[in-house]
Amino acid sequence: MDSQLKDLSSKPQSPTYQPNLEDASDNDDHPLLSPTTTTTTTTDDDKSDSCTPQPSIEELEKKYAAYVRHDVYGTMGCGELPWPEKVLLGIALVTVLPLRVVLATTVVMLYYLICRICTLFMAPNREDEQEDYAHLGGWRRTVLYWSGRVLSRLMLFAFGFYWINETCSNPKINGNIDNEVDLKEQSEEEDERPGVIISNHVSHMDILYHMSSSFPSFVAKRSVGKLPLVGLISKCLGCVYVRRESKSSNTKGVSAVVNERIQEAHQNKSAPMMMLFPEGTTTNGDYILPFKTGAFLAKAPVLPVILKYPYERFSPAWDSISGVRHVILLLCQFVNNMTVTRLPVYYPSQEEKDNPKLYAENVRRLMAREGNLIMSDIGLAEKRVYHAALNGLLGQR
Repeated sequence: MDSQLKDLSSKPQSPTYQPNLEDASDNDDHPLLSPTTTTTTTTDDDKSDSCTPQPSIEELEKKYAAYVRHDVYGTMGCGELPWPEKVLLGIALVTVLPLRVVLATTVVMLYYLICRICTLFMAPNREDEQEDYAHLGGWRRTVLYWSGRVLSRLMLFAFGFYWINETCSNPKINGNIDNEVDLKEQSEEEDERPGVIISNHVSHMDILYHMSSSFPSFVAKRSVGKLPLVGLISKCLGCVYVRRESKSSNTKGVSAVVNERIQEAHQNKSAPMMMLFPEGTTTNGDYILPFKTGAFLAKAPVLPVILKYPYERFSPAWDSISGVRHVILLLCQFVNNMTVTRLPVYYPSQEEKDNPKLYAENVRRLMAREGNLIMSDIGLAEKRVYHAALNGLLGQR
């Protein structure tokens, strides 16, 4: 697929926000940010600003459309429910929810025990504040890999994802995108392994799906590695940890570590694959945000994957709803749906290798077209503003 989007790169591109990889890897794990209160001296300008009317929820939803919920639970999952929905929710709270919590807890405990057994008497791979067991070989890696995939799928089943509709889309076959790649060059490239999986980010469930599908390594906060149960599991996954507060000059930094891991996965078929969400945060599933360039700096081929969550009642998207409320309502929904579209491995042209922003934007445009996603120019900063505004408006009610 070399240069398969040259026709797109000539089009005007939306301005994108491109922070460093540390920003991209810091997941938005605070979906509801309460407005902070600071003590300041009131001036005439402040008084005039305070007289400015606050925007309504409708105005906020128009401006921050990528994070707006459209399900029956409404804004932040706090909308007024119709009586039939209240009855269904009440039944699920006393029947489905406890069963699923027990099953999910059992799965986590079981995989933790497997990880503990496989890592007995083994020292983790340590380098530049990173620590992982993903580079174990032999039967240990085989057991960790396959049991992790199977139990991740069982976890999705526990959350109500009984069937997952997976399809493969090939733009060069269906003619949606012009292909100017020389066939001989393409056939040679198809033998190469992608260095990283690229996916849009919609929900917590994205991670579980990718674990069940390919069991890749993710980027996570350093604190995740210290959590009970989950910490060891993340090390067996080979997560790259981010310590945002660390500015030590004797460490490579997360960007260099991720680049090395992507190049290793590209060149070595036995190395763990990397998985990145280049949007840097979650959306409502209808939009795709500007991509950060961290996943494209290694100049390696990428595998684009598009996730969607069709729904009728509750949307599994983690957009403008708190994490606890999201998990509870998700567990209370009897059936959850997920569709997955896998695109062919994207091989960058020389121009894209020399320009990571162009590479990232072309992959983003490809995913938007194939996934029927709306391209948005906003990002994590705007999401935080939207959440703070919603908290303020709902708090006045």
